[in-house]
Amino acid sequence: MKNMINIALPKGRLGEKAYAIFEKAGYECPSIREENRKLIFENPEKGVRYFWVKPSDVVIYVERGAADVGIAGKDIILEYSPNIYELADLGIGKCRMAVACKQDFCDNRERTLRVATKFPHIARTYYNGISREIDIIKLNGSIELAPILGLSDVIVDIVETGKTLLENDLEPRETIVDISARLVANKVAYKFKNQEIRKLCEDVEALLRED
Repeated sequence: MKNMINIALPKGRLGEKAYAIFEKAGYECPSIREENRKLIFENPEKGVRYFWVKPSDVVIYVERGAADVGIAGKDIILEYSPNIYELADLGIGKCRMAVACKQDFCDNRERTLRVATKFPHIARTYYNGISREIDIIKLNGSIELAPILGLSDVIVDIVETGKTLLENDLEPRETIVDISARLVANKVAYKFKNQEIRKLCEDVEALLRED
């Protein structure tokens, strides 16, 4: 009997793309493709058990050992700094973390910059690095509204195409970091299921090199 690898997949498009990579690499689980409301799917023959979780929760499941490996965006890894291994860059879910503001905004460094974001840790780290005094305003959605309504001067958020910013008369000013999906592993599982996890990682990386 193979050691089962528990894999946390983020719900949504990113998780579906990640599963397609695993499937192509030989770790398929047909029941995941069926129309159902199940959250856990396994294929003992291939030694894999998948489950869907909220994207920002993947690193928690992996860090605490409920999942052996998972797929997490680099933004989540940077924001939460979990104690896990980052094994591979899957090259999917590509976007960037950027500073954006109204097109006519001019930064006055003599006063505190008001920054609205879902990512306070990333924002604070970035502005500390350029010695800029800031006031973080933590929001959970519709970040673009903050500068439009005068709640903040700038926002720190994920930018894919920049279309949403443009439609709201905002523009990206600085890129903080490029983002993509990463294969991550629990440190204890990596030790005790090393052979299985390393093979999974090698098979996925070999497939990505082909593409």
